[in-house]
Amino acid sequence: MGHTFDVRIWAVREKPDRRKKAVELRWKVGRQPHSATFRTTTLADNRRAELMVAVQRGEPFDEATGLPLSELRHQRDVSWYQHARSYIEMKWQDAPAKTRATLAEAMATVTPALVEDTRGMADVRMVRRALYSWAFNKHRWDADPPEDVRQVLDWFEAKSLPTSALGDPVITRRALDVLKRKLDGSTASPHTIRRKRAIFHNAVVFAVEAGLLADNPIPRISWKLPEPVEDELDPAGVPNPDQARALLRAVGEQGKRGRHLVAFFGCLYFAAARPAEVVALKLPQCTLPRRGWGQLRLRETRPRAGSAWTDTGETHDRRGLKKRSGKTVRAVPIPPEFVAMLRWHIDAYGTAPDGRLFRTLRGGLLQESGYGQVWAAARRSALRPEEAASGLAARPYDLRHAGLSAWLAAGVDPQTVTKRAGHSVAVLLRVYAKFVNDSDDAANARIAARLGEPRRGL
Repeated sequence: MGHTFDVRIWAVREKPDRRKKAVELRWKVGRQPHSATFRTTTLADNRRAELMVAVQRGEPFDEATGLPLSELRHQRDVSWYQHARSYIEMKWQDAPAKTRATLAEAMATVTPALVEDTRGMADVRMVRRALYSWAFNKHRWDADPPEDVRQVLDWFEAKSLPTSALGDPVITRRALDVLKRKLDGSTASPHTIRRKRAIFHNAVVFAVEAGLLADNPIPRISWKLPEPVEDELDPAGVPNPDQARALLRAVGEQGKRGRHLVAFFGCLYFAAARPAEVVALKLPQCTLPRRGWGQLRLRETRPRAGSAWTDTGETHDRRGLKKRSGKTVRAVPIPPEFVAMLRWHIDAYGTAPDGRLFRTLRGGLLQESGYGQVWAAARRSALRPEEAASGLAARPYDLRHAGLSAWLAAGVDPQTVTKRAGHSVAVLLRVYAKFVNDSDDAANARIAARLGEPRRGL
């Protein structure tokens, strides 16, 4: 059964064969008959008038219950706080750990705006802790929170607006506006605002699917999203081959920990791999001949999400390649220079028991904070003060950008670059546009050579 505008409502009548007087109201929705019994004619007439008003408004009726959809939604209505938890539960099972944390952050941002009033609300940091770490972290739903957290959660259960309140554009705008702010009241980055707005939009769509709202009110709100962050890389921040090699040498000069990380950073540059892919790299995934080019076969990522968000309780999640199926393998040829670097690393340090090439001094997974410290020291050593101040190679991830830009500058076609890098041609052309343009001279020279010298008269 579904929804229909085909509704017939009959006049009330006394119900026959009853010891006590009773009045019956009968109506039909589609092919489904419905009835209700009242003690007085007045009550029955009032109910009939309510149904007639819904028909006159052109409102659809639910065939199964016989009720106007607005009334049905009101009966099913739940608070936004409860709906947000239902949304988290719906998304949780199939979401990566980092995505779970991102969903919780968005719900923790918007939920304080959807309350009756703010009397008795805790301070913003306590609210964020309670919502982010407890209310919207499904792993903790069966645990007993601290008393101060429990008080905050009880407050939201009592004060949260019904989800149907989002039908009011003023309330929806209020929710959208809080997405623009950080905890300290300053303006969030456009990327963060757009990400949270997308999650909020999806949660509202879920409310429509659940019958809590007639439609999604967000598109009707005249609320402008911030301009998207420019994805195009600034070449001034990407090291050239000489600078990249100088940085790798400087990494090796940072003591025992630095020497162990030279090949790790080399993977980011020579294979243009993502750090989370290199953290998971194992010896069987490497082809390292004594001469010539080798190959890395990347198949897994270990992004750091925090133990509170993973199913295993480990700090790092275990996922397939980014935006690829779990069985996808990305083969990346690596030059002899880097093959020799990896062979040296394996001879010097061996592998972890599970075959991983890179690990902490205690055998664990590499942490961003650890290799980030080594990278910061290498920058101070390898770069001139003005280069360091300019943001050149500010993050280890910039080595991946350097590797990809080197491939493009060498004239490698975009399809091959994207196949090795693990993203789309559209992303490549958008993010690395300046590097593609910088190869115009080389491309022009190749075209001129193909065309040959012009003959006289042409």
